[in-house]
Amino acid sequence: MAGGTLIEKRSIDYVPLAERHGKVWHLWPVWFSGDAHLATLAVGILGISLGGNLLWTAIAVIAGCALGTFFMAFHSTQGPQLGLPQMIQSRPQFGYTGALLVWAVALVAFIGFNAFNQVLAAQTIHQLAGSISATSPAVVIVFALIAMSLAIVGYDTIHVAQRVFAYLMIAILTVFSVGGAFLLKFPAEQWDPAGFKAVPFLAELFAAASYQLSWSIYVSDYSRYLPRDVGVRASFWWTYLGAFVGGTWMMLVGTVAAAAAPKLDVAAAMQRAADAVIPGLGLVLLIGALLGLVTISALNFYGASLTLLSVADTCKPLECTVSKRVASLVAAGIVSTALALNASGNFVTQFGDLLAVLLYLFTPWTAINLVDFYLVRKGHYSIREIFNPRGMYGKWNWRGLLAYSIGFVVMIPFFSTGLYMGPVAHALGGADVAMLVGLPVAGIVYLLACRSFDIEHDRHLARSSDVGLEPADHPDERPAGVAREASPGIEAPGAS
Repeated sequence: MAGGTLIEKRSIDYVPLAERHGKVWHLWPVWFSGDAHLATLAVGILGISLGGNLLWTAIAVIAGCALGTFFMAFHSTQGPQLGLPQMIQSRPQFGYTGALLVWAVALVAFIGFNAFNQVLAAQTIHQLAGSISATSPAVVIVFALIAMSLAIVGYDTIHVAQRVFAYLMIAILTVFSVGGAFLLKFPAEQWDPAGFKAVPFLAELFAAASYQLSWSIYVSDYSRYLPRDVGVRASFWWTYLGAFVGGTWMMLVGTVAAAAAPKLDVAAAMQRAADAVIPGLGLVLLIGALLGLVTISALNFYGASLTLLSVADTCKPLECTVSKRVASLVAAGIVSTALALNASGNFVTQFGDLLAVLLYLFTPWTAINLVDFYLVRKGHYSIREIFNPRGMYGKWNWRGLLAYSIGFVVMIPFFSTGLYMGPVAHALGGADVAMLVGLPVAGIVYLLACRSFDIEHDRHLARSSDVGLEPADHPDERPAGVAREASPGIEAPGAS
């Protein structure tokens, strides 16, 4: 950690190469644990709650996680290359001021997820101790304070906590899964291939994909301290395997629990299913999943803090300090707690609607950010110019804003939520395939808009602007924005 102190000093600023540390394999426990908690269970029950059977809901979970994690893991590789948090990297695509658009979306995600996490934590404590109300304000507040404390300490402590928790949850989930395979019994129709229903299947598939994709807005926050030479392939696969296995495994636990007890809430259904395997295992699994909810809420608060600071930096360039980071964390905690204290009891429906909205909002940004990084600029950015309000990236980048707008608008007829159902979704019986439309459209529009973009001039400006960013004793380890003159570009994860 910068300066050798317990509390992390850096926030949205660049991490110099001299401060880079850690192993690339540390990424898998961060994202395995990022999914091994109660909110992930809630995603796995959506298909069952809509009338799907266990077989097809499980297939939808696996396919959805595979799809959403694919894009999320590509974002993770940007951290070591740039040494910056995820959201600040949107300035080259949208402009210094235009990036406020995607940051607003990110704030909705961070604060919305944590409000739901706090509600779910109160329900879980009620399940553990019936004398405590399922809407206890004290539980909601204390839960937030614990998660905020972990976020305040910062990056290194979060990594350690996620590693310890990953090993704990692997042990618990292995016992449940092996025991459940032999001891849990379901009606034959739960395994009937003829029981396929399009709407529950697609709802579960895209809910799982959206959930995994939602990590994209801060995934490189937890890889930005890694040495730049870890490579794209390694950072991609360690992130992908951690998030895919953790997300799929935990969602399937939710699917199994819901199929066994469809009328119970998330926590109660999981406890009942685990107790059917080994008496008392439900309590252990519930406590483990609750601990995971604490750590992922810390990640959300951390991300909200960085995003708020990015917004403040846009309004007036700021010097990054510990006090500013703590103040932004407190602000995020107050808002999420206020929302949690006023949440209704219809948790699953609200959670599903939130996932759908997040999917729509993240989809165009994901496509634009990845196309710019891998196909247009190929990892060549100026760190200094990202923080320059009158710099080379401009205040508004019409290419990114146009592609985002078109990508979002073309999805509207495909929207399917409790708030609005588009005509195409209505014709499909409520099935939601908007993601399959928004991703390619936004990416293609941005790529076409960049045909008039002078990439060689952009690279020249990036190299010139970042000369001297690193000390002279690191001449061959410059950041991505000052890449070597004959840089080979960014390789794909599977490249040789």
